[in-house]
Amino acid sequence: MDAGGSELFESYEQDFEAIKVSITERLNASGSQSGEVKKQTLRAADREIDEANEILQQMEMELLNLPQGSKTRLQARLRGYKSELERVKQTLKRAQSTSRSTSDRDELLGGISGGVDLDAASMDQRTRLLAGTDRLAESSRRLQDSHKIALETESLGAGILTDLRGQRDQIVHTRNTLLEADSNIDKASRTLKGMARRYTYSEKTQKNKKKMRQVYLRILRKHGCTKCGLL
Repeated sequence: MDAGGSELFESYEQDFEAIKVSITERLNASGSQSGEVKKQTLRAADREIDEANEILQQMEMELLNLPQGSKTRLQARLRGYKSELERVKQTLKRAQSTSRSTSDRDELLGGISGGVDLDAASMDQRTRLLAGTDRLAESSRRLQDSHKIALETESLGAGILTDLRGQRDQIVHTRNTLLEADSNIDKASRTLKGMARRYTYSEKTQKNKKKMRQVYLRILRKHGCTKCGLL
């Protein structure tokens, strides 16, 4: 984007000016035409007016992305383009009205051009209907594709939720196993401590008994009981 505004907006402006010139040339040419040739020229101008409308819509969308300073100035230019296109539309309507009046007069006078114009109008209407049908089919296909993507996304989300639930169950099971292992370790620790205490007590008892025996022997020796069976 340059200092004056959007490069894309300026590109739309060039397209609009080019198509406006083409519309004006067709309208000017239709003034010297008649019959089916004039109708074809006016239909072509009508199609180009539709294209010009689309260009103006693209301009409006581009303005949404611009800073406020550039947006205000370009909005004024856009309003000018809309006014120009509206004047062109009015010119086309007057030319179409004149063409229809001439066609009706020729038909009343029995001219053969009426039948030709009617066939051409039917073909143009059929072409428009076919184009509308194609656009409708394309829209339907896009809608079906979007629906398919939505279903696939929903299925993927359900699969992820199922996996998460399975992982949660595994985590809960692992946690319960660890808690049970901690409980067993505590029990084993208490048992080992008890066994250690009992062993320590037994060892001390044996030592005390040995000391008492030694004291008792010394007493006996002191009193001359050397022939006792205990010696």
